[in-house]
Amino acid sequence: MRVQAKDTRPHRHSRQETVLQQPTGGTPRPDAGSTDRDQAPANAPIQRLSGRASRAVRDRVRTRAAVVGAVLRTALRPCTSAERALPIAVASIVAVAALLAFLPTTPQGAVAGIQGSEATNPRLAVNGGISRDQQALASALGALNAAGGGSGNKVAVRTPDPSFSAIVIPSEVVVQPSTAPEATPGSLGSITSAHASAAPAATPVPQNAIIDDGTLMGAGYGVKTEVEDGKDLVRSYTVRKGDTLRAVAKKFGVSSMTLWWANKLKKSTLKAGAELRIPPVSGLVYTVKDTDTLDSVAKRFKIDSAKVVELNGLEDPTLVVGQVLVLPGAKGPPKPTPKPTQKPSSSGTRVAGGGGVLSGGPAKYSGGSMRWPVIGGDNYISQYFHYGHYALDIAADYGSKVVSSAPGKVIFAGWKSNGGGYQVWVAHGSGIFTTYNHMSAISVSRGESVSRGEQVGRVGASGLATGPHLHFEVWNGRVWDGGTRVNPLKYF
Repeated sequence: MRVQAKDTRPHRHSRQETVLQQPTGGTPRPDAGSTDRDQAPANAPIQRLSGRASRAVRDRVRTRAAVVGAVLRTALRPCTSAERALPIAVASIVAVAALLAFLPTTPQGAVAGIQGSEATNPRLAVNGGISRDQQALASALGALNAAGGGSGNKVAVRTPDPSFSAIVIPSEVVVQPSTAPEATPGSLGSITSAHASAAPAATPVPQNAIIDDGTLMGAGYGVKTEVEDGKDLVRSYTVRKGDTLRAVAKKFGVSSMTLWWANKLKKSTLKAGAELRIPPVSGLVYTVKDTDTLDSVAKRFKIDSAKVVELNGLEDPTLVVGQVLVLPGAKGPPKPTPKPTQKPSSSGTRVAGGGGVLSGGPAKYSGGSMRWPVIGGDNYISQYFHYGHYALDIAADYGSKVVSSAPGKVIFAGWKSNGGGYQVWVAHGSGIFTTYNHMSAISVSRGESVSRGEQVGRVGASGLATGPHLHFEVWNGRVWDGGTRVNPLKYF
């Protein structure tokens, strides 16, 4: 027989506890009619749906972020190489610098008014800390406050600030005065004081001045850009009718070759109305080139560099490309000379006369000085009488007139193969003869009598000549027949 054990555990008596809520003031709760067990089944499906939607959104966001990241990595991968990273960084820096350059440097609102001020009325600061006549200022400000009346706009004198030091502008520098606005009745501009009457009037801006933006203007402070040269030394002359190169050169005290070089002439004949450059002295007008120095120019033209500096007024011996210099005593290239002319055919140059040498002529020389045998053509002595050259060479323009130096009889006119080309011989009496050689044309005939200054031909370069000139000889005794040549200059 089985005996059932007696349960000795204490029994729990089932007891329901009631929890009282706070008083509601007589207003029943909205859910007072339902229990927690009744509400749970309605909220659970909504919570489960919300959770699923949240997870779905998160998953989609992660997927999209992964796709975007992959695309960005693929696009930026070429830019991350060492070869392309540096140019990209430099371009970024330049872009930032350009952006900063366009940003305003003045804080916004600095012009609009006083920032951070709690005052409601406008204020006027007078004196700025500079020590002045305090009594005069107080008198002026008293009048200003009296005019303001009860408006509350007061002007006060500041106590001089010991830490303030004024900037004193030199007396030779003048600040450009600005135009003050026109005062209206009752405004601050209409109030005057003892110091206002003593204020200086606006003066014209001198060469040295500071303009409104703070720029210092004037020749005394600017960079000097002008270079000293001899351009202003060269004068200008208008050719008149009848002028010759030699006459113009003599008028201005320079050589005819100086005018030839300065004006780059091709021929010595001048045309009326033409403009000529006249250097101050005989020499060259030279334009500095990129490799020139003062010493190299002086060495090239065999002149003294000190004279170049003095004449052109150079303060700095360093030359500048394009600088114009007058080189005193310098010489340029000679005039071009034609090639020696051989005897032409009979159908060429017009020649009067010819044949053999005549005898006779005046029995006695008429006396007096001889006349210069070349007229015009900017003629000059190119070679004097000396040993081995027993004549006077007179260079002149091709075709210049050749005249007889004294009255006489033409004993020869034509071509001779003695080197003189076309030539004329004239007997003057008393055993004196003259010859005119290298001519381009002959205008007299053999046996013709000529007077002093009568034309016998024209300057040329016939025969053995290296340029247009007259080879002029004076003979004592018959020409090439026992006579001797003497220096022509003693007959002029």
